[in-house]
Amino acid sequence: MSEDLDSKRKVCIVSGLAGVIGVVLLGLSFAINTGPPPNATSVELMKFGHENYAHILWGAWMQAVGPVLLVFFAFSLVHLAGAIQRLSGWMTLFGATILMTVSLVEITFYISALHADPATMPYISLVLISAVQHLYFIVAAPSLFLPLGIVLLRSSVLPHLFGYLALALAAVFVALGAGFMLQLTLPGFVLGFAGVQALWWLAAAITLIVRSAALSASPA
Repeated sequence: MSEDLDSKRKVCIVSGLAGVIGVVLLGLSFAINTGPPPNATSVELMKFGHENYAHILWGAWMQAVGPVLLVFFAFSLVHLAGAIQRLSGWMTLFGATILMTVSLVEITFYISALHADPATMPYISLVLISAVQHLYFIVAAPSLFLPLGIVLLRSSVLPHLFGYLALALAAVFVALGAGFMLQLTLPGFVLGFAGVQALWWLAAAITLIVRSAALSASPA
């Protein structure tokens, strides 16, 4: 019995640390890769890519690895909640898969934007990035936060406040995705709202680490 409790405690701590590191990597990725100036010409895009070559690639690496750690954290919450065989648990796994796919597709275009041949590649890549960003609001974020919120509300892994906040985030993402569907490029304040979910992941991860001792001693 003590071995099971110790194992559960380790899962809480390791997954919580993964969540914290994932948020940090995402924050660093956007900090070092700020993106080109708005309405930049093809020449300006080429110059920006040349001057920020390493920053863009390392930012892409962090933006790829960070979500993997957050997905691991989400899977751990489903596991700790005993929801692996529930519909909400399966839908959380499905939503995490969609989120990861959308993130990797966007990162692919970050890298393709650095190619100088053909000369229009940076511009085409930026257009495709804008298109993919719609998917984050339309389906990627909602499909993860909605079932994960249900999982948390039906368990004691985290305070129920996190479950309600996850449902609220899912609703806001759906509203923004639908409300700005007719705009090919999302406004800056809409894209900025995507950063709010990082606060949720960070708070949830830290809370799980803090609660690990008490959680490991609770009934399964």
